[in-house]
Amino acid sequence: MRRVLAVALASLLLLAGCSGPGREGETAGAGRDGWSEVFRDDFTGPAGTPLPGTWLHDVGTCYPGCPAPQWGTGEIETMTASTDNVALDGRGSLAITPLLRDGSWTSGRVETRRADFRPPPGGTLRVEARIMLPDVGPDDGAGYWPAFWMLGAPLRDGYTGWPGVGEIDIMEAVNGRPSVLAAMHCGVMPGGPCAEPSGLSSGERPCPDCHGSFHRYTVEITETAVRWYLDDTPVFTVEATRMDPVTWKKATGHGFFLILNVAVGGGLPGAFGGGPTPATVSGRPMLVDYVSVATRPAA
Repeated sequence: MRRVLAVALASLLLLAGCSGPGREGETAGAGRDGWSEVFRDDFTGPAGTPLPGTWLHDVGTCYPGCPAPQWGTGEIETMTASTDNVALDGRGSLAITPLLRDGSWTSGRVETRRADFRPPPGGTLRVEARIMLPDVGPDDGAGYWPAFWMLGAPLRDGYTGWPGVGEIDIMEAVNGRPSVLAAMHCGVMPGGPCAEPSGLSSGERPCPDCHGSFHRYTVEITETAVRWYLDDTPVFTVEATRMDPVTWKKATGHGFFLILNVAVGGGLPGAFGGGPTPATVSGRPMLVDYVSVATRPAA
């Protein structure tokens, strides 16, 4: 259901925003700087353990009814609920692992059962995960597309209405490139205030060690802005004034559900040079140390 980028996004926008709470390895937990944690998963359990029931598996190549084949992005993998693709790693992380077998790719895509994550009136919603991207580079990672993102709850009413229902891409990375991206999708397709299908994007944000080491990826949402952070450093902002009030409300004025996945191929890898090649390695997981959602009331 994510967009297909029509052209490569090359520039980085570093826009001012409020610094998020927490130091390395910490989150905006209950009582810290006014934050109240409303959801958390630390993915603890023996290796090979399936995900808990607070998460749903997306399986196949589209949502029920297939309103957008290949998840709307042209990706080539089939998503499964197999512990070969999605399981706890026994060391406190969730592993989402793309696998190539007999010429076909499988991988995992999971989303929170809850779809009510939203800011309190006048307050702030903070969504964060500590993630190690698959340990690949441009030579052996072509086609890899790991992501941590959010979709507006109205999408679950028939799985239509994108991009108007709102999408916030907290983190995306493609082709093993030493960078990450953030984006927001809204309005109508094509064009509109979010310039679909590309969306409003940060462009590539350099991160030479994001593949193979843990970093924290965060978004904060208020009634007036969406702000992204990498390890608490502001990297991108979209203000409500960027679009008309009706579009902003349709994109943000409701609950969200969270998604973690590793796609293979598709529009975004294509925009940055193409999909998998014979050199693309199988079996390099995205590891997720934790996912946390917190809220803070109006000041």
